[in-house]
Amino acid sequence: MTTAQMMPLAHMADAVLRCGDAREKTALSRKLAAQWQAARAAGETPQIGTASPPMQPARPARPELLAPRDVPHRKPGSPEGRIALLHAVAHIELNAVDLHWDIIARFSHVPMPMGFFDDWVKAADEESKHFNLMADCLEELGSHYGALPAHAGMWRAAEDTADDLMGRLAVVPMVLEARGLDVTPNMIRIFKQAKSDSAVAALETIYAEEVAHVAYGSKWFHFLCGRENADPKEVFHSLVQRYFHGALKPPFNEEKRAEAGIPPDFYWPLAVST
Repeated sequence: MTTAQMMPLAHMADAVLRCGDAREKTALSRKLAAQWQAARAAGETPQIGTASPPMQPARPARPELLAPRDVPHRKPGSPEGRIALLHAVAHIELNAVDLHWDIIARFSHVPMPMGFFDDWVKAADEESKHFNLMADCLEELGSHYGALPAHAGMWRAAEDTADDLMGRLAVVPMVLEARGLDVTPNMIRIFKQAKSDSAVAALETIYAEEVAHVAYGSKWFHFLCGRENADPKEVFHSLVQRYFHGALKPPFNEEKRAEAGIPPDFYWPLAVST
């Protein structure tokens, strides 16, 4: 496919956001990401374009979405608890697919280097793979994505930052995705203890690749701060306090956060004492 035959990238992103079925959404995401990446690898500069994405992405009829406090808590020591944990991760990954395409569609009018779009296409592609890994693990255990209720609050950060690219970068990759770096090692231990090899392999893949997604957020956040001659730490604290509801919760994976370009003085001053 030549660049002239490709949809503009913002239109690709909008198409993914408007696809409701989870498996179809991730398949379309991976197909369009592959088209973009092939064009870029050939040295081409495809059109970015602009889009008017929906405020909320299309989603399947299931899972039922509940307020965070209403989602049942199951202990991960039981088979049912491990299924619930995998289901929660699958839901996070599907949200991440939409979040990464949404940052492209919603902010395509902002002048940014092509590397910005390359990074978020790659992140969306990897999140699509991550969702499929989790969905496969659920099916291996006799369940499926949509079988349990899920958290309805995850898209709030996207809605709150719909008009603020720096706010989006601060809250989604640098807070929400960074939280994944904190909690995933313990999830891997739970499935190792249960001798669930496929879940361990899937979570290890997710853990390895999520560092880069957090790093993309940090990189482009610092880029925008530099363009505005603003202090990144001060801006980060201001934006997180404006858009993130609640304090950050330790313990923090300081090594992986540092690898992703987020130093401790960014997040510790925003932490709650526990």
